[in-house]
Amino acid sequence: MVMKMIVKERKKREQVEMFSTEEFVPADHLLRKIDSAVDFTHIYDIVEDLYCADNGRPSIDPVVIFKMVLIQHLYGLKSLRRTVDEIEMNVAYRWFLGYLMNEQIPHFSTISYNFKHRYTEATIEEIFYWILSEINNAGYLSPEAVFVDGTHIKANANLKKSVKRAVPQAAKIYEEQLMEEINEDRDDHDKKPFDGPKPFEDKEITESTTDPESGLFHKGEHKKCFAYAAQTGCDKNGYVMDVTVNPGNVHDSVAFDGLYDRLVEKNPEIKTIVADAGYKTPWIAKKVIDDNRIPVLPYKRPMSKKGFYPPYEYIYDEYFDCVICPQNHILDYSTTNRDGYREYKSKGYICENCPTRNLCTENSQYVKTVAKHLWSDYLETVENIRHTPEYKELYERRKETIERVFADAKEKHAMRYTQYRGLVQVTNWVRLKFATMNLKKYAIHRWNRLHPNGIYICFHLLFKKIYFKTPNLA
Repeated sequence: MVMKMIVKERKKREQVEMFSTEEFVPADHLLRKIDSAVDFTHIYDIVEDLYCADNGRPSIDPVVIFKMVLIQHLYGLKSLRRTVDEIEMNVAYRWFLGYLMNEQIPHFSTISYNFKHRYTEATIEEIFYWILSEINNAGYLSPEAVFVDGTHIKANANLKKSVKRAVPQAAKIYEEQLMEEINEDRDDHDKKPFDGPKPFEDKEITESTTDPESGLFHKGEHKKCFAYAAQTGCDKNGYVMDVTVNPGNVHDSVAFDGLYDRLVEKNPEIKTIVADAGYKTPWIAKKVIDDNRIPVLPYKRPMSKKGFYPPYEYIYDEYFDCVICPQNHILDYSTTNRDGYREYKSKGYICENCPTRNLCTENSQYVKTVAKHLWSDYLETVENIRHTPEYKELYERRKETIERVFADAKEKHAMRYTQYRGLVQVTNWVRLKFATMNLKKYAIHRWNRLHPNGIYICFHLLFKKIYFKTPNLA
């Protein structure tokens, strides 16, 4: 055994030293990759109208303000106060902002004030789309197939501070169009048309007194809480193409229209919409197919009572406009209701003696009613698409695209919980977070393309480190 002499290092805490921050930031540091990926001076053009050209006090550089928030989202720092503390001590952060080690960093309240009062929702949107356009111009965006899903973000609201309130149910976006088709169908069956949709009844909701714009969310094993829902669409490379934020009690299928309309307006080249079973409704299938796009939706479990025949056991005969039950008896057309469903009913005297009646109906009059939506043909088209190998493979990519985006956002970029309140502020916060994630991904992809040997060197060094430190291999 070789003996070594102990060495006691001298304390040099008060020694004055001259150095350049440029020398301390590694060439392959993430912030260097981001700094070289886009021209941040474009932010001046975006915010120019929000500042006075020749009057007032000098402002903090808008690029510095944006970069400080970018650092917060990039490294998952939960508050601006914490972000400023980290920047003060971090050489790479100061280099990224262009600040020397002895320069004072802007106060966190100044950054917060600018994003709350000066920079509007339109400003944040423009920054988000600017980064996305840089990615598109570089050839990394693939908008032909868009993966859509929603995730919940816990709101900054105490569950105990809430009130019960009755609110009118919101009208569905397709209500008028559906009513026209209902009345046409009723007229074809010699039924009197409806005057209009049935009046909506008030529903009781639990509203937060702290943040009334959030919504109560409770699903499965999730703990009940006030939350926001971020409806998000990304391409096959994981770049977020757009996002809308809604209260947490709004279902994904209801919030879909807002996101879809924004996506197709900005990206008319979209050909395929890939979503989960929560979006498998007649209206969404119709809307996407009528737009000459392809909805890729998975199998959805029949919503029938346990122990009863599933809905697909009742066969619709289009020629005779009737339904055939599992025992080969006919259910005749009865009416078309206000919800857009054709109702087909059996004859009670036949069903009364049916040997499988206990698997079919519990009706006291022994009458089985089968409902078929006017737009159910669109769902059948979706089922045919689902079995196509090409789209089956495309649906499998959800786990490496939109689900990966949500996982990264929550695990690496602190999106489980928001400190902001109100739809506008939370929307801006989510957009900035996804803009940061897009910029990070783009910067890494671009650096890897320009430095193809960098990946090989990293793997080579990692292999050497593992090989020579593992006793079984040495």
